[in-house]
Amino acid sequence: QVQLVESGGGLVQPGGSLRLSCAASGGNFGRYYMAWFRQVPGQEREFVAAISWSRSTAYAESVKGRFTLTKENGKNTVHLQMNSLKPEDTGVYYCAFDPRIILSSIRDSSQYDYWGQGTQVTVSS
Repeated sequence: QVQLVESGGGLVQPGGSLRLSCAASGGNFGRYYMAWFRQVPGQEREFVAAISWSRSTAYAESVKGRFTLTKENGKNTVHLQMNSLKPEDTGVYYCAFDPRIILSSIRDSSQYDYWGQGTQVTVSS
């Protein structure tokens, strides 16, 4: 059973930075994707960024140039570096993992089988 443990998050002023981390364990890690989604009350989960086992990345247009998703060498741990944060980046951020997802589906939250518990990010002055 895959487990995802998230860390990071918190309160930051507009223009500030935060780093989220997600460590995956307990699964058969082949050609997988790990991703971050975010959600605010009353809205669906929104794709933020994804990274493949081979470190290919994809980003939502709203975070391109501000967020960077990286994967540690030899580990199933990813880090989402979030810079130039805006109030609209506020939400609960969830880490997701799936070992069978295809490239065309990585932005679809319903295609991921495993999820972290979520971590709150609040951007406010």
